[in-house]
Amino acid sequence: EVQLVESGGGLVQAGGSLRLSCAASGSTFTFDDYSIGWFRQAPGKEREGVSCINFIDGTTSYGDSAKGRFTISSDNSKNTVYLQMNSLKPEDTAVYYCAADRTLTCYYLAHFGSWGQGTQVTVSS
Repeated sequence: EVQLVESGGGLVQAGGSLRLSCAASGSTFTFDDYSIGWFRQAPGKEREGVSCINFIDGTTSYGDSAKGRFTISSDNSKNTVYLQMNSLKPEDTAVYYCAADRTLTCYYLAHFGSWGQGTQVTVSS
């Protein structure tokens, strides 16, 4: 089983940037074996996939709202995935969750088996 801890959220003005971190750990955890991605959920809205890294080939994917503004990356030596968010907009305000799965690719991000507790991102206008 893998444990995920998000950090880096906060309050930022529109047009600003934040970098979220997702630190992964576990007794049998091997970072390269897992696909890891980011979700977000705003009050009253459905959960939305933001970005993901596939364990099979390291390819990345982005939701439409993230394309061109957000970048996902990983530091395997630290078992950490990052989400660099630039040009933030008030509509990016949400709780951002990290998720991981050992058997599913990013196509199935919504079904990933392990989740973090989330980190709040608030973008003021």
